[in-house]
Amino acid sequence: MKIICIGRNYVDHIAELNNEKPSEPVVFIKPDSAVLPKEQDFYIPEFSQDVHYEVEVLVKIKKVGKHIDVNFAKNYYDEIGLGIDFTARDLQAQLKEKGLPWEKAKGFDGAAVVGAWLPKSHFKDLNNINFQLKKNNEVVQDGNTGLMIWKIDELISYVSRYFMLKKGDIIFTGTPAGVGKVKAEDYLVGTLENTELFSLNIK
Repeated sequence: MKIICIGRNYVDHIAELNNEKPSEPVVFIKPDSAVLPKEQDFYIPEFSQDVHYEVEVLVKIKKVGKHIDVNFAKNYYDEIGLGIDFTARDLQAQLKEKGLPWEKAKGFDGAAVVGAWLPKSHFKDLNNINFQLKKNNEVVQDGNTGLMIWKIDELISYVSRYFMLKKGDIIFTGTPAGVGKVKAEDYLVGTLENTELFSLNIK
């Protein structure tokens, strides 16, 4: 199982980090060891003083595919979820400044929260799904998949040009604006169309 992440897929998030709008999806990968075990707290790693939450809609691949046409991408997944792409922002900034890969800032242990899954049939329109992240009962991220630059099927088609997709692979589709720092004793809750899909404590 691999975790394929898409960066800079919401215009408002691109603006808040002063990044350039990309001409094609920004892709990076987290190792499977980055998945935070179920029911486990997230511990801020000692190598970062600025870990940020980034809530994202997730897609779970259900069968093998390569060079998938966008019109057939819908046949490669049945489940939609929600998760967090934790990012050591200070470390990421150092790596970006040197032109180095982001893996240490994005792929460390526990950096990928994967919540519960809902059947795709649960949603009337995959391009109009509301999702939120609450920190200490306050909404900090409020997104809608309609605001994605590249939609789910487009992402699956694009990614499959470079990586063979396999059953169980997870695609993180990008985060909206509102990312921010976590600190010990914070409590995060993620909802998809008002259904809670994950909650966790920060230590």
